[in-house]
Amino acid sequence: MIKVIKNGNVITMDEKRNKQIEKLDIVIQDDTIIKLEPTYLGDADEIIDASSKIVMPGLINCHTHLGMSLFRCTNDNYNLNDWLNKKIWPIEDKLTSKDIYYSTLLSCIESIKSGTTTSADDYFGYPDFIEAIKETGIRELFTSCVMDSDGNGDKRLDIFKKLYNENKDMSDLITFSIAPHSLYTCSSLYLEKLRDLALKYNLPIHIHLSENLDEVKEIKQKYNMKPAFVLEKLGLLKCKLILAHCTYLDDDEIELLKNHDVSIVHNPVSNLNLGCGIAPIKKYIDNGLNVCIGTDGQGSAINIDMFYHMTFVDLLQKGLYKDPTVMNSYDVLKLATINGAKALGLEDKVGSIEIGKKADIIILDYDDISIYPTANIISQIVHNTRNYHVITSIINGKTIMHNRKLLININENNLKNEIDNIMLKLDIH
Repeated sequence: MIKVIKNGNVITMDEKRNKQIEKLDIVIQDDTIIKLEPTYLGDADEIIDASSKIVMPGLINCHTHLGMSLFRCTNDNYNLNDWLNKKIWPIEDKLTSKDIYYSTLLSCIESIKSGTTTSADDYFGYPDFIEAIKETGIRELFTSCVMDSDGNGDKRLDIFKKLYNENKDMSDLITFSIAPHSLYTCSSLYLEKLRDLALKYNLPIHIHLSENLDEVKEIKQKYNMKPAFVLEKLGLLKCKLILAHCTYLDDDEIELLKNHDVSIVHNPVSNLNLGCGIAPIKKYIDNGLNVCIGTDGQGSAINIDMFYHMTFVDLLQKGLYKDPTVMNSYDVLKLATINGAKALGLEDKVGSIEIGKKADIIILDYDDISIYPTANIISQIVHNTRNYHVITSIINGKTIMHNRKLLININENNLKNEIDNIMLKLDIH
């Protein structure tokens, strides 16, 4: 099948091209981009007219918890440790696989409607979780967050291995990572076991690291060294690493990490909301580390609208460094697209609009008084775009949403009723 997106203002994020924005027709055969032409005159089975619209790669959310939509805005006036220990973990112990299915389904729809086509999840994997991913058609780096601090480490790992072996060849849209929760919830022996599994399966490791000062202090007391050097001591730097947060990395930690296959996922809203601080990502970028963006879960991040979270990225860096020139909007857009693809090991498939890559594409409509006029499109995307400006989401060549209408067989009202019942059952407030 040939699908053509015509007449759009295309932001390819392909740095081999001369212009950041081009008038192009995008020709898609099945799931793959096969042509980029100023005017395509060939045959087409479907034409999407993008006249006066912005066409760009789908956004990539490199650290989130899709099963946590139930906890949206539950962290008011909590620090991270109290929120996890007193509120979240006691309720999570009561969640069923079906509860997580509905919660994940809600997050997937929120992602699609806000232009996110790929997510890297870091939640507790269950069979129903994967079903929600498959039903919505989103691209996913799937995992099952594991820890052994409560004595259930082997049980959690068995669940993940079963899901991995049953699903690793089932869908081109689903890839996998190993996800130890953190250095403070996993023992050294458990982390070494996870390292060996990641190397055996050739999977990345996705882990929370140096999220707040209390965590950094605890790890230093436990290991008598800084967190990044614990990764080295335990051999985790042999693996491809996706490090969520990294709010606090010393210069010597940066020097260590930049020589390995490491990506840092900046979660600006969650870090602000939980009082964790501001990660100096400009320093990380200047030292050659690959930095991308995550939202975290809705509990600490309010929403998973990547456009909302992008707004904070360079504003915080400009404030942190007291210098408005430290980042520009195109740099931020790279964090949310091609850098995210590199972090997840998907840069040969997604993250930019290029011939031969998968068609993960979104279309923005700026026919809105709040965003008019648009003198600088890139700046508008980063600073003044929200989910309702996304009118079309295409994933793997399939149109999942068009003109703000979902084209998948999910009844949103029924879903909201199911979520309401779970909230009532578990007394989430």
